Amino acid sequence: MPGIASPTLSATQTAGTGKKLLFPFILVTSLFFFWGFVHNLDPILIPHLRKAFRLNNLQSSLVDSAVFIAYFLMALPAGYVMRKFGYKSGILLGLIFFGIGCFLFIPAANTREYVFFLGALFVIACGLTFLETAANPYATVLGPPESATQRLNLAQSFNGLAAMIAPFIGGTFILSGKNYTEQELEAMGANVRDAYLQSEADSVKMPYLILGLIILLVAVVIYFTKMPDTKEEGDDQSSNFLHAFRYKHLTWAVIAQFFYVGAQVCVSSFFIRMATTMGLEEKMASKYYLGLGYGLAFMAGRFAGTFLMKYIQPAKLLAIYSIINIILSLLAIFGEGMIVIYALIGIAFFMSIMFPTIFSLGIQDLGKDTKLGSSLIVMSIVGGALLPPLLGIIADATENIQYGYVIPLLCFVVVFYFGWKGHKIKAA
Repeated sequence: MPGIASPTLSATQTAGTGKKLLFPFILVTSLFFFWGFVHNLDPILIPHLRKAFRLNNLQSSLVDSAVFIAYFLMALPAGYVMRKFGYKSGILLGLIFFGIGCFLFIPAANTREYVFFLGALFVIACGLTFLETAANPYATVLGPPESATQRLNLAQSFNGLAAMIAPFIGGTFILSGKNYTEQELEAMGANVRDAYLQSEADSVKMPYLILGLIILLVAVVIYFTKMPDTKEEGDDQSSNFLHAFRYKHLTWAVIAQFFYVGAQVCVSSFFIRMATTMGLEEKMASKYYLGLGYGLAFMAGRFAGTFLMKYIQPAKLLAIYSIINIILSLLAIFGEGMIVIYALIGIAFFMSIMFPTIFSLGIQDLGKDTKLGSSLIVMSIVGGALLPPLLGIIADATENIQYGYVIPLLCFVVVFYFGWKGHKIKAA
């Protein structure tokens, strides 16, 4: 498998500096955990805000839209910041946005305006855009080029760990377990109903306040830590995003990442909704999203995939996993009861390696265009904003949420093509 040609640390930086690179790599890996943590609170927020603001499936999916539109708008600015000031500056700026967005949950809850929650999520996502644009390629260069994909999958494994822990925190401190039908809410007195809805909105304040404080603490640690940065040879302003698209494998990586993230968000964000439709109550559904299945499967898949890449080429493993997820998506659409839930858990396991593998394969041999290539792949995360509403529309139109899962099924078909042929390096 070809290595990442650039950016790369110089020979003087890499020779005998394994221990010096270890702590920066640990810090960068912690970022994967933190953005994975906040992303995996979203599937808790969606049913929670749906209840607190009495939303339909389409309206509740705007949580994902607010998050992933930020990726589309901020990815290129993030790339340019890093080209000018380096990876560390991009990481620090991202952490500041991240922390501020967490604090904005407090006034959003106090005013009980859905649009303010969406605004807070947008600010958080602006920070995550900087973090992902910086941390993904940075993890690939903090070590030998030939192990770049494995190293990125290892770092992303802690994103999977967050996928297991976040729903537990969210389910414990955000979900109340109280569910009322529209008829029951209408039958309440106005004061009682308002007090209930306000309490549902207020439950998000403490978790996000604590998260914001932790994020700012991490920013301080990174600020005072000496971290090696990379300077691409010939890095100048002549390179632009149109120039970067001359690489066919990068173009296909952008397309594949768009559909993969769309699939991941569709499956994860509607997991609790699907599980309750299959007969589980809300608290039990959140447990299946956590330790009983989904989150654990996603984390285990990341570590297992990192191990398997020692023996199977990453692109081939990506293609195999895509085929399996196509089959599991069919089970989710046409199955019944717990079979559907187990199918979704299986999808979590087999899609776990997809983001880092597509990312790493997509930025191979880009030379001075690596940072812009990284920006473009992160920009394609907007698929997480555009595809879940399609699932919501189908679910609302058919009155069957299972039919909406044709969206992730089609997404995995695109990812399969990238693993089969689209990843092959070929400049236009």
